[in-house]
Amino acid sequence: MSTGDFAADLAALNVTLGSIEQVLDLPGLQASVIELEAEASVPNLWDDQAKAQQITSKLSQTQSEIARLKGLRSRLDDLEVLHQLGEAENDSDIIAETNSELIALEKSIGELEVRTLLSGEYDHREALMSIRSAAGGDEAADWAEMLLRMYLRYCERHNWPTEIYETSYGELAGIKSVTFAIKAPYAYGTLAVEQGTHRLVRISPFDSQSRRHTSFAEVDVIPVVEQTDSIEIPEDELRIDVFRASGPGGQGVNTTDSAVRITHIPTGIVVSCQNERSQLQNRATAMAVLQAKLLEKKRQAEQAKINALKGDTAGSWGNQMRSYVLHPYQMVKDLRTDVETGNTSAVLDGEIDSFIEAGIRWRRGQVNV
Repeated sequence: MSTGDFAADLAALNVTLGSIEQVLDLPGLQASVIELEAEASVPNLWDDQAKAQQITSKLSQTQSEIARLKGLRSRLDDLEVLHQLGEAENDSDIIAETNSELIALEKSIGELEVRTLLSGEYDHREALMSIRSAAGGDEAADWAEMLLRMYLRYCERHNWPTEIYETSYGELAGIKSVTFAIKAPYAYGTLAVEQGTHRLVRISPFDSQSRRHTSFAEVDVIPVVEQTDSIEIPEDELRIDVFRASGPGGQGVNTTDSAVRITHIPTGIVVSCQNERSQLQNRATAMAVLQAKLLEKKRQAEQAKINALKGDTAGSWGNQMRSYVLHPYQMVKDLRTDVETGNTSAVLDGEIDSFIEAGIRWRRGQVNV
């Protein structure tokens, strides 16, 4: 947070960036790039496509991390020189430019500082997000679709690729449920704080008498499985159904039974995929989602044991985590962190960084309790 004292603010940013460089271990990242480049240069690398993709993806991510750190350090060093020049020449334009750059650097370094808090076992992974309408009928289905748009816009703003795997549409409007992948490093660690019940209060567009309604939607976030995860699922524990994928009225309907639904009999977990035209592709994707859900169930069971031994209930997420009020006033408030804003339209358009960053810091505080 800027104090108005340029020299003091610049010194504080230098300290913060120095701490980030230590935590992220810049020399270690550079050594890792050398190792990964050697692995990526092996002539028969692509004989094992899954391993090759893992190596090249990790190499690209590490190189991006180094470039980000070096870029911020270079901007910070240049800023100090430029500000000294502006003051020496009493150039108001240069001083104004450096003040603007200081604000931009505070934001960029602050975002990277939050990233250093993502040190959980699965935080570095890509994510699967599911949204389900809860109490509220058509109103809740519409709310679930609004949340889907909010998260897709958030991902779009951060250049995070997404892919929708399965959608169950509401009877009149909206969606009953949706599952989609966020294919970006640290997507799970970042978005896991969005898990919970989201509450909407507004004048319902489905009420002919224009009454105020409250509706709810559940958000679930789990990490994507990797090759190193040992999630073996015996065939006799699965029930696999195929069906004809369909969309809401007016959209195309597949003419073959390509959609796949998999039920894990021991847990009752059901997943489905209708994104691809090939039944085999949909089955592979559905299996990946099932493995991710089973991995998360295993992780939650292990965490519950740890919490029981510690007698720790402070880290519980509880049920309702954020409230979105559009009438009689406009306010979005996080019930864990108390972060709030009256700019509801911006939030619903994906500007939720302040909520996510506060949530990550809150979660880290709960872990350290």
